[in-house]
Formats: sequence, structure tokens, C-alpha cells
Amino acid sequence: MTAADHRIPRDVANLLGTPGAYADGRIHETYRWLRANEPFGVADIDGVDPFWVATRHADILEISRQNALFHNGDRNPVITSQAADRKVREMMGGSPHLLRTLIHMDEPDHLKYRALTQAWFMPQNLRSMEERIRVIARAAVDRMAASGGRCDFVKDVALQYPLHVIMRILGAPEADEPRMLKLTQEIFGAADPELSRDGGAAKPIEEQAVDFGMITDFFDYFRKFSAGKRENPTDDLGTVIATSLIDGQPISDLEAMSYYIIVATAGHDTTSSSTGGALWALAENPGELAKVKADPSLIPGLVDESIRWTTPVKTFMRTATEDVTFADRDVKKGDWIMLCYASANRDEAVFDDPYSFRVDRKPNKHLAFGYGAHLCLGQHLAKMEMRILWEELLPRLDELELDGVPALSEAVFVNGPKRLPIRFKMH
Repeated sequence: MTAADHRIPRDVANLLGTPGAYADGRIHETYRWLRANEPFGVADIDGVDPFWVATRHADILEISRQNALFHNGDRNPVITSQAADRKVREMMGGSPHLLRTLIHMDEPDHLKYRALTQAWFMPQNLRSMEERIRVIARAAVDRMAASGGRCDFVKDVALQYPLHVIMRILGAPEADEPRMLKLTQEIFGAADPELSRDGGAAKPIEEQAVDFGMITDFFDYFRKFSAGKRENPTDDLGTVIATSLIDGQPISDLEAMSYYIIVATAGHDTTSSSTGGALWALAENPGELAKVKADPSLIPGLVDESIRWTTPVKTFMRTATEDVTFADRDVKKGDWIMLCYASANRDEAVFDDPYSFRVDRKPNKHLAFGYGAHLCLGQHLAKMEMRILWEELLPRLDELELDGVPALSEAVFVNGPKRLPIRFKMH
């Protein structure tokens, strides 16, 4: 790692690896400073290999376009400590990956594995599911209406609704939903005292250990699930994965389990976060709520703005495959690069008044789903789920306000609202 003259000040760099900074808003001030002063600089945090930090929309877009030059799989695509990296490599025979999902792959494997399920997530297939999803959304809204005018929208609606949808798509029993929710919160909220498996104080990135037990629990669940799908195939995504062939051979155990985990966790958690983020923003911006209630054609705009506003996936890492000059910096082969999507989505060069929530924002070129070959596989499903929920909820919602202090989860990789107490009137 070179470019000593582009070293990010230590106090600024440390916040990039501090889970609490993503929960209390400090990360947005950090990003704002970086975009203005060191938009592509080097962060050096104790216990973590130095890494470049991309905070501008244009730079993140360019890196995401160049999949051969900036790989996902050469190192961990999620920021991790040196100690955790060593443990994983010891356990996985030198590989930096505990899982092998689509986000851990590059070509040619990435395209082969993506193709296994891509048809399921295309708009034409999703249209056939719209009425089934609407039934689930309507039931969620009915439960909210029956709650007596007060609820925690995250726990009671935003978490449950997309989880129920993705488990139905996988063909998993409804009775397993609480278990899947708990495991998902533990894996994404590992640094959050309220969500982590072991509790205790929030841990900075350099102190975070790998919880092999959590991965084992996921594997135990999906091994039984996969075996059941092979014995009794049905028309669902779980059967597609269980019976998949790659280059004429059955998909390996590691890759099948990883596929299930990414679909089951990312398939609902990020949608939950954007849904909770939307209602939180509407409660704080009654003018925007009035605007979208008066004109339901703005609902797709509300969906996109909530995804930009929340940006559930905060960061991904890439690795340079060769020496390259990028953003006037000399990047060396093997250098690690953090893509800060939440910074791109507040970039003043791209978004007018980026710190305001606007349901009618146009254009809205957010990068919350990534870009290029790794564009989120489930983006159309996520947007459809949110659109349907707002189509069912907003016409019935007469009044809305916060009923306490909301909170975001403490996490560097994936975060969003974990608590959203509201008071409301519905008909």
C-alpha cells in the first residue's frame, strides 16, 4: 500500500470501522468530509490491513463497472480484521471465505451460479407472484391496524413481511421464520449488543471475531432443508438450488449452503431496512407523507428514495488485480478497496439536496443495489415488495408520528432501523 500522502487522518479512518458510527449518524459526516477532502484515500485502522476508501458516486460506479480489474473474491468482500482473516484461512485451507456466495465470486463462476436462480428474480416471473405477495402485505397491514394505534414498526411489520415472502419463495415452512430471523440478525448484527449472539458491548472492527457457531447453525438448518427438497422436489427456489448442476455436476455442499444463506438473509433483511427507513422518514417528514398519499403514482419514487436514504448495504470491498492508476492514485495489485455506497448516495455532485428525503426525487441514480455484474439479484423483488406494502398501507393510514426514539443497528457492513416506535391512526 503506497500513497502515504493520501493517508486519511486516523480519527476519520477509525470511524469507518466503528459500528456505532453507522448507528448515530457520524458516518455521514465522515463521508461528507472524505468526499470534500480525500475522496479516494488510504485508511489505516489498528488490526485491519490498510485499504483504499472510495466515497464518490463516480468512482464507485467506475470500480463496479470494471469487474476484471477489481475482484470480489481475491480477498474478503466484507471488511474484516487481520485476526479474523487468519482464522478463516486456517479453517478453510487458505481461502479467505467462510461462505462462497455470489458476492464472493468472480468470472467465470459468478455468471454460472447467478444463472441458476436469475430467472426467478426477473420481473416477468415476479409478476406471477404479485397477488400472493399482496395477500401477505394485506395481512401485515391488517395486523398493524389491529394493534391499537401503537407498534414498533420494525419488529411488527418491516421485519416480518419480507421474511415471510422470501421463505415462501424458498419453500420453507412458516414455523421456521423466527429461527431464520434470529440467525439473520445475529450474522448482520454481530457487533450490535442488542442483536449479537453473545451480547456485551459493541466491538470495533479489529476486535470482531468470527462466530463459527452461527454459520454452523445455518448449515445445519439448510442441509436438512436441501435434503428434503431433493427427496421431494417442489416448484420453489429451494428445490432449484438443491437440484442445481454446475458444469454437469451437482452443486457442492459449501456453495449450496452459501446460496441458501445469501437468499434467506439478504433476501429479506435489506428490504426490511428500507421499509423501516421509509416509514421513519415519512413520520419525520409529514409533507412527504401527504404528497405520496395524495398521489399514489409517487409510490415507486418513495421506494427508490427509501432505498437511497437507508442504503442497507453500507460497504463492500474489492481487490485490485493489477497495478493501476485510479482517481489519480497509484493502486497496487492486491490492494483492498472499500466502496462506500451510503456516501455515493449522498454525493452532492449527483443528488440535489442529498440530505433531504423526497418521495418525488428524479432522477434517483442511487447505487444501493450496486452496479455492473454484481448488481443485486433480488432488486426487482425488493422493489415490488415495498411497492405492494405501500399500496396497501398508505390509503388506510390517516395519522403517523414517532412514539419514542427510533434506533439504527450498529454494523459496518449491513445496517438499518432496529427499533421504530410509532403512533398512528388507520381505517
